[in-house]
Amino acid sequence: MFLSRSVLAFIFLSSLLLFPANSIRLFKAEDESDLFMEAPVYQNGPHCPVLGKDTLICDSSIVHIAMTIDPEYLRGTIAAIHSVVKHGSCPQSVFFHLIASDSSSVVPTQLTRIVKSVFPSLSFKVYVFQKKLVRDLVSSSIRQALDNPLNYARIYLADLLETCIQKVIYLDSDTIVVDDIQKLWDINLTGSRTIGAPEYCNANFDKYFTSDFWSNPRFSKVFEGKRACYFNTGVMVMDLGRWRQGDYTREIEKWMRVQKDKRIYELGSLPPFLLVFGGDIEAIDHRWNQHGLGGDNLVNSCRTLHPGPVSLLHWSGKGKPWVRLDAKRPCSVDFLWAPYDLYKFHGYSRHRQLDGFRFDSL
Repeated sequence: MFLSRSVLAFIFLSSLLLFPANSIRLFKAEDESDLFMEAPVYQNGPHCPVLGKDTLICDSSIVHIAMTIDPEYLRGTIAAIHSVVKHGSCPQSVFFHLIASDSSSVVPTQLTRIVKSVFPSLSFKVYVFQKKLVRDLVSSSIRQALDNPLNYARIYLADLLETCIQKVIYLDSDTIVVDDIQKLWDINLTGSRTIGAPEYCNANFDKYFTSDFWSNPRFSKVFEGKRACYFNTGVMVMDLGRWRQGDYTREIEKWMRVQKDKRIYELGSLPPFLLVFGGDIEAIDHRWNQHGLGGDNLVNSCRTLHPGPVSLLHWSGKGKPWVRLDAKRPCSVDFLWAPYDLYKFHGYSRHRQLDGFRFDSL
């Protein structure tokens, strides 16, 4: 059940006493298991599917979630996983596919041990994304963090994950799920649609591409006859079977090559998704991506939640909740993230005053 604003406000109050925050420190192999507290054990109810004795990686009856995992966003990834299993009706029937970079300072075996120490009974696998796949395709964007090759791993999920996996939910590491993830999984992608995501048709779609793009009919005709709307690629339901059939990884790579030559957009990995799927995605309720909570891509500004019910909170933008909490300059929405934080070395005050927090903003 999605959370109302009164419940979100209660979470905020509880978080002040229970979950102060801090950022991930550089760590050595010998202390990696001491970074996080062990999460509570969340078990399936009697209505959940019976789990097989063998690996769940190819089990189509369970929910498959893909996320990236790296040292900079590790704390966010751990919190996101915690939120999914905490609110899930069948938490043991979720398999996490975690994508790590081959150029990371923390090797996949270390990341595996960390996740296992926090969630001993979690079903997951750490995959390695090879930076060389996009080395010659990534062009600079308006924010350096968007240029991280791992941001492009979502384009390669159909190649990285086992071919038996036909469907996956992709989540960014700066998200928190406050509803049953099964509801998102159960959304049907109608017709030949490959992606499902909340659409925002009131957004200025033109701004996601340069004037050189719109002035060139060879490029702009891609949207002819379509009602293309902005969608955020941080939360997507993906049909990997259709993705493989359409060879959409190669289609996105084609646009990335055009970008390297012609500079047709400024915003990292999002625009090529819009070029390939804009106007042809399954529109999902906006409650499944309350995005923009990190401010815009250039300014770390505070924002309130969009009107309506909330199932997923997304700190897209420059500001991240763990960073702002550490700096003792949090936004009100950052306290909604704190209850899911399992990092041991949180340094945020346990006795922060409530002055200036407006509950009507939630």
